[in-house]
Amino acid sequence: MTPEERDISRKHRVLTYVKKIKNVSKTCRYFGISRTTFYEWKRAYEEKGEPGLINRSPGPSYGNAPHRYPDEVYEKILYLRKTYHMGPQRIAWYLEHYHDIRIS
Repeated sequence: MTPEERDISRKHRVLTYVKKIKNVSKTCRYFGISRTTFYEWKRAYEEKGEPGLINRSPGPSYGNAPHRYPDEVYEKILYLRKTYHMGPQRIAWYLEHYHDIRIS
């Protein structure tokens, strides 16, 4: 069973249990979740069905991050780290002085 299937199974079990006993508070206590979480799951299930029950990352995807460095910078950092065993401060100094690249 994949992690996505496990997420769907667990959340679907909670949603069907509440229909069976007709009490959200008892259901949340039984499964150890908050009422807010229950209503988020319920809303997601009503809007998207089973795909809405899959856990998703709370942060932005790295491909769309606005402050992401270009891939060339990452390649230079990895090259310096692996080849010359430089630490973070020396890498930052090297990139600033020899390549005019400022990194934190």
